[in-house]
Amino acid sequence: MNTFAHIKHIGSYDKVSYYSVVLENEEHSLFENFIAQHNNANKEKLYHIVKWLEVIGNKYGAQTYLFRPEGKNADASALPPVENRSPSYIENGKKKANSLRLYCLRANNNVVFLFNGDIKTTQKAQDCPNVSKHFNMANQISKAIDQAFIEKDILWNETLTDIVFHSDLMIQF
Repeated sequence: MNTFAHIKHIGSYDKVSYYSVVLENEEHSLFENFIAQHNNANKEKLYHIVKWLEVIGNKYGAQTYLFRPEGKNADASALPPVENRSPSYIENGKKKANSLRLYCLRANNNVVFLFNGDIKTTQKAQDCPNVSKHFNMANQISKAIDQAFIEKDILWNETLTDIVFHSDLMIQF
């Protein structure tokens, strides 16, 4: 089954522009759905990830080491960064590791595509009943975005700090 999506700009910081995709016949992007889903149920965990998006966007840029690898041949990665690079978040006054995952594509140090995610309950994303569908979709979309770069449907701006694409571009995955 082929699914189509268009790219949506989410926001820009000093060093990173964030994008997501909106599936055809949907109103909101995958990232906006992620925010809406976890805003109440996992508020502290979500805040931790959103804070990392700000820190990466303003301070570090999208450096590879800040993204969590979630599979050997996976195109997508996840946030928050692994624990030794990411401070724990606070829940009920206690420091905890964040089990909420946001899957994304780090296109370069300045552009990141944000998808969706959930609470990870197993060692491997592909084995987790909560995140496997988000992980698999993120990898499919990442491959389609990579192909759009190859086919020059998505271009880098002159300084490689952002992307350029037609507003009616539909990617297929």
